[in-house]
Amino acid sequence: MPEVRGRDWRALLRKLVMQVIFVAYSVVVIYPMVWLAYTSFKSSRELFANAWALPRKFHFENYINAWRDAQIGSFFFNSVFVTVTTVAIQLIIGAMASYALARYRFRGNSLLYYFFLAGLMFPIFLALVPMFFLLKDLGLLDTHTGLISVYIASGIPFTVFVLTAFFKTIPKELEEAGLIDGCSPFGVFWRIMLPLAKPGLIAVAIFTFIAIWNEYVLALVVISSSALRTLPLGIANLMMVEHYKTDWGSLFAGLVIVMLPTIIGYAILQERITKGITVGALKG
Repeated sequence: MPEVRGRDWRALLRKLVMQVIFVAYSVVVIYPMVWLAYTSFKSSRELFANAWALPRKFHFENYINAWRDAQIGSFFFNSVFVTVTTVAIQLIIGAMASYALARYRFRGNSLLYYFFLAGLMFPIFLALVPMFFLLKDLGLLDTHTGLISVYIASGIPFTVFVLTAFFKTIPKELEEAGLIDGCSPFGVFWRIMLPLAKPGLIAVAIFTFIAIWNEYVLALVVISSSALRTLPLGIANLMMVEHYKTDWGSLFAGLVIVMLPTIIGYAILQERITKGITVGALKG
C-alpha cells in the first residue's frame, strides 16, 4: 500500500508540474498578443507614460490612420491576392504531382519523389541571387506574377511531401471502381481521390497561407514598387515612417491587422489542422 500511494503521489506531482509548465507557456505566448491588441488603441503619449497599462480612451483612429494613411489597406489586398493565388495553384500542382507519385509506378518514381523532398532541405537564401537575375531576364521582377511563381516553386516540396502520404493510403479499390464506372484517370483523381485527401489539402493550405502571409525576405527581393508591396513589406515601411512621426498607435494597429487573419483562421480550423497532420503522420 505505501508503495502504491508513493506512485500515486509521484504521478500527481508529475501531472501538476506539467500543467504549471503548460500554463506558463500559454501566458508567455498569449500575453504579448493581448498586450499588442490593447496597445493598438493607445496614443503615443499613453504608450510612453505606461506601456503596460490599459488605454484610458480607445483611439479607433489608429486603425483608420494605419488602413488609409499608411496604405495598409492596399498592402492587405495585395497580400490577399498573392496568398490566395499561391495557395490555389500550389495545391492543384502539388496534388497532381503527389497523386502521380503515390499511385503510378514508373522508372524514376522514387528518385523524383526524393528530388522533391530535397527542396525542403535547400536553404532559400542560396537561391536569392540567381532567382533575382532569372526573374529579371523573364521580365517578372517587381510583379505579383513573379512573386507568386517563386512562392509556388518554394512551396511545392512541402505539398508533395504531405499529400503523397495521403494518396498512398487511399484504397486501390476505390480507384478501380471509378475506372469501371467510366471515369477517366483525371476524373478519378478529381472526383474520387481529391475529395478523400481533403484533410491533407486543408492542412497544407493553412500552413501555406500562414507562411506566405508572413513572408518577408522573398517579397523584399522581388517587389520594389510601393503599390505592389505585401503586408510584411508594408509593415516594415510603416515602422520606419511611424518612428519619425512618433505615431506608435498606428504601427501597433497595423500589426494587429496583419495578425488577425492568421489567428482567426487557425482558431476556426485548428481541429482540421491537427487531424490532417495526425492522419498524414500515422498513415505515411
